[in-house]
Amino acid sequence: MKFHPRRTIRALLPPLAAGLALTALPAQTAQAASTLTNGGFESDGTGSAAPAGWSEYGDTGASYTESGGHSGGYRLSHYSSSAYKVETYQYLSGLTNGNYTLTAWVRSSGGQKAAYLALRNCGSAEQRTDLPISSSGWIRIVTSVKVTNNQCTISVNSDANAGNWINVDDLTFTSGTTGTSIHGADISSLAKSEAKGGVYRTGSGTAGDALSILKSSGMNYARLKVWVNPADGFNDKAHVLATAKRVKAQGMKLLVDFHYSDTWADPGAQTKPAAWAGHTYSQLKTDVYNHTYDVLNALKAQGTTADMVQVGNEINGGMLWSEGSTDHWSQLAGLINSGYDAVKAVNPSTVVALHLAKGGDKAGTEWWFDNAVASGVKFDAIGLSYYGYWHGPLSDFQTTLDDAASRYGKPVFVAETAYPFRLDSDDSLTNQIDTTGELVSGYPATVAGQTKWMNDVASIVEAVPNGRGLGVFYWEATWTAVNGNGWDPTDAGSGNGWENQALFGYDDKALSSMTWFSHR
Repeated sequence: MKFHPRRTIRALLPPLAAGLALTALPAQTAQAASTLTNGGFESDGTGSAAPAGWSEYGDTGASYTESGGHSGGYRLSHYSSSAYKVETYQYLSGLTNGNYTLTAWVRSSGGQKAAYLALRNCGSAEQRTDLPISSSGWIRIVTSVKVTNNQCTISVNSDANAGNWINVDDLTFTSGTTGTSIHGADISSLAKSEAKGGVYRTGSGTAGDALSILKSSGMNYARLKVWVNPADGFNDKAHVLATAKRVKAQGMKLLVDFHYSDTWADPGAQTKPAAWAGHTYSQLKTDVYNHTYDVLNALKAQGTTADMVQVGNEINGGMLWSEGSTDHWSQLAGLINSGYDAVKAVNPSTVVALHLAKGGDKAGTEWWFDNAVASGVKFDAIGLSYYGYWHGPLSDFQTTLDDAASRYGKPVFVAETAYPFRLDSDDSLTNQIDTTGELVSGYPATVAGQTKWMNDVASIVEAVPNGRGLGVFYWEATWTAVNGNGWDPTDAGSGNGWENQALFGYDDKALSSMTWFSHR
């Protein structure tokens, strides 16, 4: 992230029983099996008001099969021209106890009070995954549960307003489990915010430590950027060391994000630190090694060893321009590997991630990492920035993330994402996202919209095959509007165009959207 000042019409079966509300769940079907039946909704040929193998409850006319599947010819749809509540479910018995994962391909108009897949009556706590909003591209989601009573009910649920719809297809229910290990946030702004008078409060208004408040909501990983000699003296080695002590004291893990610059580095700017400006390529390799080693070794010496390191920040165009641009792949590879080697020299188990922006750009991500692999670049994980208002639809993001994980055989994570909870500013600088036209369709600029965005992004990471989805970092949870803590380290009067995407409100209180940290 770099900070700048701104500036289906559908063929539908009629609702057969709209408004019907049954008072009790019907008896489970006698022929319940231990394997999922008709998970692709193909058994009924031309479509059916009641898909074979499935039962319906509630406004049953709003649940039916129709043509247009993710694969095959048909899908399950929920829709009615009036408000409706409906559940399409299948009861499985005779299951071997253990962990199971439901996988489904879904689309949704959004707008529902609730639209989700559930695994219930399985002997352990019910598990749910909401359907992300996607009116065109299909998205794969997963839901895991522990079966302890040899049975489980697979359920597709809608509590919808008039005209809302969902499509569901290709459900599978197989042994295994899912989840993510990283529920993180970048808090690079925190030290300067506090130094300039920033205050953080719990949801009920009690002033407290921002990290403690975030931890109490489930945050388990902090990301801190490092600049070499920043003009304002923050986000330097000393401040990273001090904040790292606080991070580790909360029991959180630490990601250190090296920009190899004195200011923001991103796809549009990779400016060398002033101290390295006249250096040759050979000297730059030494600079990268020494700087990386120096910061990480100091962290280790004080008992706060980095768990993960980014060698570069959003390096789509390379880093340390011009020597390390993608016009010079062999040199870029040498610089990255110099950083990699320094990380491993301090602590061999620290994970080295390479971080690109444009998380919906599959072709661009492949181009970059194909070149990196061909050039002998060393790395352990792939991080992508994905901002839905800039980087394309959720379905493109999933395709890119899944492809990166499988093509390179590496774990993947979201290094940055965020969403606004309001559009107006809390300071004099116009926000980066400040109009409804900039928002992702279906996700309003509200606390609820921010919460849903984060849960849906996390669900997509959780669904990366083979357990390769590590998790998500929220970008700049603590960057509230505080005088002196603006975007430009060279200008104390610069404002913050991001406070409407923090996880603390304009009253400094923790937003309820922090609940995303507890996503499975």
